[in-house]
Amino acid sequence: MTPPRHGRLWLLGALAAVLLPQLLRLPPWFSPYCVALLGWRLAIDLRGWPLPGRGLRLLLTAGGVGAVLLGYRTLFGPDAGLALLSVMLCLKLLELRTLRDAMLVVFMGYFLVAGGFLVDQSIFVGTYLLLTVLLLTAALMALNHPAGTADNTRFYLRRAGMLLAQSLPIMVLLFVLFPRLPGPLWGMPKSPSSASTGISDHMTLGNITDLSDSQAVAFRVQFDGPVPPASQLYWRGPVLWTTDGRRWDPIQRDASPSWFRKPAEHEPLAEAIRYTLTLEPHDEGWLFALDLPATVPAKTFLTGDFQLLLRRKATTRQRFELSAHTVYRTGTLAEAQRRLGLQLPPASNPRSRDLARSWSALAPETIVRTALALFRDQPFWYTRQPPPLGDDAIDQFLFDSRRGFCEHYAAAFVTLMRGAGIPARVVTGYQGGESNPLADYLIVRQSSAHAWAEVWLQDQGWVRVDPTAVIPAERVEADTDVQRFRSTAAPLLDIDIAWLARATARLRYGWDALNNAWNQWVLGYNDQRQKELLQKLGLDRFGWQGAVAIMAVATALVLAGVALQLALRGRGRPDPVVRTYQRYCHRLERVGLGRAPQEGPWHFARRAAAARPDLAPAIDEITALYIGLRYGTAAPATLPRLHAAVAKFRPGRSGRT
Repeated sequence: MTPPRHGRLWLLGALAAVLLPQLLRLPPWFSPYCVALLGWRLAIDLRGWPLPGRGLRLLLTAGGVGAVLLGYRTLFGPDAGLALLSVMLCLKLLELRTLRDAMLVVFMGYFLVAGGFLVDQSIFVGTYLLLTVLLLTAALMALNHPAGTADNTRFYLRRAGMLLAQSLPIMVLLFVLFPRLPGPLWGMPKSPSSASTGISDHMTLGNITDLSDSQAVAFRVQFDGPVPPASQLYWRGPVLWTTDGRRWDPIQRDASPSWFRKPAEHEPLAEAIRYTLTLEPHDEGWLFALDLPATVPAKTFLTGDFQLLLRRKATTRQRFELSAHTVYRTGTLAEAQRRLGLQLPPASNPRSRDLARSWSALAPETIVRTALALFRDQPFWYTRQPPPLGDDAIDQFLFDSRRGFCEHYAAAFVTLMRGAGIPARVVTGYQGGESNPLADYLIVRQSSAHAWAEVWLQDQGWVRVDPTAVIPAERVEADTDVQRFRSTAAPLLDIDIAWLARATARLRYGWDALNNAWNQWVLGYNDQRQKELLQKLGLDRFGWQGAVAIMAVATALVLAGVALQLALRGRGRPDPVVRTYQRYCHRLERVGLGRAPQEGPWHFARRAAAARPDLAPAIDEITALYIGLRYGTAAPATLPRLHAAVAKFRPGRSGRT
């Protein structure tokens, strides 16, 4: 059976919507290829072009597969798999002849919609993909209505929406009760070529000479009480101990000393701060906790240098209940830590080492203040476009360029401290956060990535020192584009744009609050949250097998309820179209032309017209109006025409109406 033309056009429109987000993510040469295939199929349906032959289809298929291999070096994985499915879906359109082919394409479209969540699970993408499901379902209905027309757009969309709404209870049951997997089915590694702000497992000075801000969210935090002051908002990440003069690295887990594998002692000097942290996936093993972490959640462990590490990489969004002591004093320093905290390569950065040695006779606290005064009083600049550095990167930064960002200042400060005989280390993570005024939480973005130093002082333990913070505000370079806009756009337009900035910020905060709610209640519904919900419902004692059984029973009850509703509706008063048609059938029955129970309206009309040719025009008119209204091929406005035609229909035994 050949699918109707209007159904094929509906299918093309729905597939265009399904493929759009995929085409935006594919390499540049994929989009023209897929668009050309869609256009080719559209020309076949609108202009009657012939379908391509088998040889040409094989050539196009080989080209599509080759393009995927060329772009991804593989046919496996989320990205390559979605690209291959997109290409195959477009190629399938060039051999679509039967209704079976069209149905296969529809189901491929549904599968591609599900695949879109492998890449992006945001509320915006979720809403868009829901609309594509609506279009695919409407196309499915159009394909199965051979007598339909393009004028039935509202009917198809309304019926598709009703079907999706009817599936909502089952969807909620499956979402709430279906066993949640404790880990992801796929990973989302970051591209190694990116050079935006963020946290890495090492720090190399001089490699990135143009650091761009990323407004991507690293994590969100909701405090149980008031938000601590900005001076205490240091979110601890990797701690860097070893250096070759340019590169700084943490202690590796698989080769860590014994002191690293157990939590270090510390004495809290203030009440603990409790908060909830929602971590965005970053494909690494760090949990950025407020310095210093006081609790160790499940699936994490605390190291000897106060890193809170995940037992598995963060490939999915995760939620943690945490607490921290922002005022503290750490314990004694082990000899192995002292040696590691004084390590410097012997032949690197000689000028920096000479400067540090000249301070060695001073008290440790005085040495710290002297180094900070150097950054504050000398012409050091904070910039995100520092000049490139050579082999002795610290020497060139301290004595030549004097321009850099937090990594430069933290590494230079730690080098000076070690050269003066004070154990020190670099700590990376995030600093500060952006409060959302429309909701009670803090947003920490990738642009807040930061590096600072820690020095060990007698009777104080490890003390945080942020050398970047001492740079005077007048020596902090602002973004040139922002400055240019502020200095030229407002005078040129001669308007006050402050209201626009406030409105934009409010929209941005509102959107982030909506995303945060989506993350907490939908994407954050993991195995732990499911266990908590089942405990509240008293269902946790049944285990996951019991949850599956309950889900099956609840689904069956919902389906039974829907079936009962349909059955009761069928027993009620028929709609006006059916009532009018039944009156017509009753009038034919009185003249000996009763309708058989198994007889459809079209076959009944053919038999009645053959028996009474004099009634054939009226029978055909009434039957066409009824079929159009009953099965959705006519507008509801034609119902009065059906009423009028049946009212005039007066068959008599003599053959006259």
